[in-house]
Parts: sequence; structure tokens; C-alpha cells
Amino acid sequence: MSPSLLWTSLFAFFLLAGLALRLWLATRQMRHVAQHRHQVPADFSERISLDAHQRAADYTIAKGRFGLIEMALGAAVVLGWTLLGGLDMLNQALIERMGGGMWQQLALLAGFVLISGLVDLPVSYYQTFVIEQRFGFNQMTLKLWLADLLKSTFVGALIGLPLAALMLWLMGAAGTLWWLWAWCVWMGFNLLLMVVYPLFIAPIFNKFQPLDDESLAARVTSLMKRCGFAAKGLFVMDGSRRSAHANAYFTGFGAGKRVVFYDTLLKQLTPEEVEAVLAHELGHFKHKHITRRIIGMFAMSLLGFALLGWLATKGWFYTGLGVMPNFSMPGVAGSAPNDALALLLFMLAVPIFSVFLSPVFAQMSRRHEFEADAFAVAQTQGADLASALLKLHKDNASTLTPDPVYVKFYYSHPPAVERLARIPHTAGVAA
Repeated sequence: MSPSLLWTSLFAFFLLAGLALRLWLATRQMRHVAQHRHQVPADFSERISLDAHQRAADYTIAKGRFGLIEMALGAAVVLGWTLLGGLDMLNQALIERMGGGMWQQLALLAGFVLISGLVDLPVSYYQTFVIEQRFGFNQMTLKLWLADLLKSTFVGALIGLPLAALMLWLMGAAGTLWWLWAWCVWMGFNLLLMVVYPLFIAPIFNKFQPLDDESLAARVTSLMKRCGFAAKGLFVMDGSRRSAHANAYFTGFGAGKRVVFYDTLLKQLTPEEVEAVLAHELGHFKHKHITRRIIGMFAMSLLGFALLGWLATKGWFYTGLGVMPNFSMPGVAGSAPNDALALLLFMLAVPIFSVFLSPVFAQMSRRHEFEADAFAVAQTQGADLASALLKLHKDNASTLTPDPVYVKFYYSHPPAVERLARIPHTAGVAA
């Protein structure tokens, strides 16, 4: 068997196997939730009403059913771009019109992103204006949805095109170790984005106001001082413009870190509960979870760039995925580099193989969540953290009865039953 045919076979096998696995897990989840829909788990019977429990079940099942269609569509799109020749057709059409060179490669990347985005638009619309709307979470108007789409497209082009041009230039000019230089650029870009995003990008989409509740601000500031944590400001984000879901997070890097509360979170939780939720987030920093994740991301991206550097020189990598490599010779008129093709094929192939690693990362994330919970309990009242978690599960319509296998494969946060079981003094918590 030729290397090209072997690569095609491996790609097709993992594509179908991954799709089958994800469909099986999704159906397990929906079946398990439906089977437990008619009764609130005994540990929550006094705190969660049957109506709230059934709403969460129906929300989970509705998302799961649409997820089946989304998975099948995603697999079909990947197949269309690769083995069915979509990417090859787009590439050849652009070469005929533009010839080879940097502009043709950038046009190929931009064309791929635009077409993929157009395919995803109906999915995004249905999720927002049908599923989220049906369960009372969507707060967006069509005008705001379209405005977000235009803004994200503009920001993506403003940032993405220069970065892509630099990467393509390095691939063509930096020799056989181009991937190492490209990785350094990628690492620097991500670190820079941590600083730039909260200051310049996030305000394009949301309004951020300083926290004006002096009592809560004093409570939060005192907590951060006890934990040895410094932040540049406490802000409230108008998350309610888009969704009724609640959240809080840290953003920024180094001394420029900010604490951001969704306005929906402040409406749903008491000051004591907000403090407990924030203490949980501080626990991630105290245990260096964020730093470890960044280091892990950089290590994996280094391996990825090294692998791409090797694959980009192999003809079977292209032909095995339905793409005819460009004729590329320095100084020869009409020749065209394969750099953009290599980037796109690698982006399409990696998720097909990496899906089987999901349980490993999910398990690591759940362990981090337990550690952050334990830190929060040491800094605040366990009853406040338990009450906050239960309110957020209820208000976000998170199911209390997920399928155990689905949890192990996908859940980055432990189910509520497991989290509350490890938090002391949860008795008498009211949701």
C-alpha cells in the first residue's frame, strides 16, 4: 500500500470512528438524562423543584439532538474539504486567477475561513434563536447577532491576516527550522493577546463598568488580599445583553489581571456566594492551574509545529487528503508554494485524531476544579460555595443526572453531585 493510500485510509478510519464514538456518547447522554427526568435526585429533592429538574433535562436533550446534526455536518464538511476535493478546487481556482505567491496563499486561507463561517452560520443561528430562545436564555436581537458577526469578522481579519502572512513568510524563508521560529511567534502572539484582549478587544463586544457595589467590592478586595492576589480592577460586564447564563472570570496577564462579573451573576447570587465563586477562581491561580495549562498548551503547540514542519515536506500528506501539491520551485515562473495548503490540511486533520485524547484533558480539568473548590472552602464558607454552585446549575439548566461515561469523556467540570459531596457543611443550603 502506498503512503498516500495508507494516509487516506487512516484519516477516513479515524474520521468515521471519531464520529461514531461521539454519536454514541451523545445518545447515551440523552437516554440517561431522559430516564432520570421524572424524579429529582434524592440529595437535591429539597432544594431543586421537579419543574427545574425537568427543564434542565429538556434543555440537555434539545442541545444533544441538535448536536447529532452538528456532528454529522461537521464530519461532512471535513470530508468535503479533503477527500472530496473542496480545498483542492479552491486552491486551483485561486492559482488560475492569481498565480502563486503570498497573496494567493492569503486568499486561500481567507476563502477557507469565510466559506467555513458561512456553513456554520445556520448552526449558530439555530442554537441562539431556537434552542436558547426556547429555554429563555437568549437575550440577543437579530441586529445584535449580525453586529457581533461583522465585528468578529473584522477583528479576525485585522489580527489574523498579518499573523498568517508572517507565518507563511517564515515557512518560505526561514529554512528547515521554520517551524521553530513560527512556534516562537505563535507563543508571543498568545501572550500578547492575554494583555491586549481585555483592554482593546473585549470592549468592542461588551460594556465593562467598574463594580459600584462598595460592600461587595470591599469583600472581594479583602478576599484577594488574603489570597495574595493583585488585580487591576473589578468590572461588571453586560452579559445580559446576549444571554441569561451567568459567569465570572479573570482576564489579563501579570499585574494587568482583571476580575470580571457578569451582571447576571450579581443578580442571582448573594455577596457571600459571589465571594465563594471568586475564591474558587482564585484557587486556580493559587494552584498554578492557569500557568500549567499555558505551559501545556505551548508544549503541545511546539510538538504540533514540529509535526507540521515534517508533514509539509511529504507529498503523500497532500495527495492522501485529496489535494494535489502545487508545483513549487524557487525562481520558476508559475510555481506556487504549498505552505497555506499544509496549514489548512493540518488544521483539518488534527481534530480528527485528537478527539480520542479528550478524556485525558477532561480528567485533568475536573481534578483542577476539585482543588479550586477545596481552596474556596478554606477561604470562605462551604455552605456559600455549595449554594452558589446549586443556583448556577439551576439557573443555567445544567442537568443533575448526566451519563457517567459522557462525563468522563467530555466534562471539564465535575457534575454537581460530585462537587457538592466534597464540600463540607452543605446541609440546609437553599437554592
